[in-house]
Amino acid sequence: MSEIRQAVWTVDPDLPLSAVHTLDYYYRKSTARVSFMLVMLSLAGGMALLLGAIGLYGVIGYSVSQRTHEIGIRLALGGQGEDILRLILGQGAMLALIGVAIGVAAALGLSRFLSSLLYGVKPTDPLTFLGVIIVLVLVTLLACYMPARRAMRFDPIVALRYE
Repeated sequence: MSEIRQAVWTVDPDLPLSAVHTLDYYYRKSTARVSFMLVMLSLAGGMALLLGAIGLYGVIGYSVSQRTHEIGIRLALGGQGEDILRLILGQGAMLALIGVAIGVAAALGLSRFLSSLLYGVKPTDPLTFLGVIIVLVLVTLLACYMPARRAMRFDPIVALRYE
């Protein structure tokens, strides 16, 4: 900046210069609000994902605890742990698919309101939607996996006595 001031003052020494900044400074200043909003939306989305995973873990865990007797019967009749795992993960996958279908429909409808915040990405970018769907399904299956692992380890005798 000092070189620019010197160049201007060599042409006209009486010309006052104030608030001289680079174009990069003005660019950053103009995008600061949008950047802050995107960071806040990302944090809110991350917290929503975490809360959703915890809630889903709780729901599936409660469902598994309510089905202890049924799982004990399945294990006592020769069911394998992998069958129990598949049963519970299938239940979670069904919830995930229903949630993803509703979420994608809502996102397609509401994405035009966020289009002013997007740079280099269309509001209905299929790659972004696919990435989000994959992340949500993986988080859902992970949240279901822990209660399913616990159900696989049920002792059939104890589960049958469980009231």
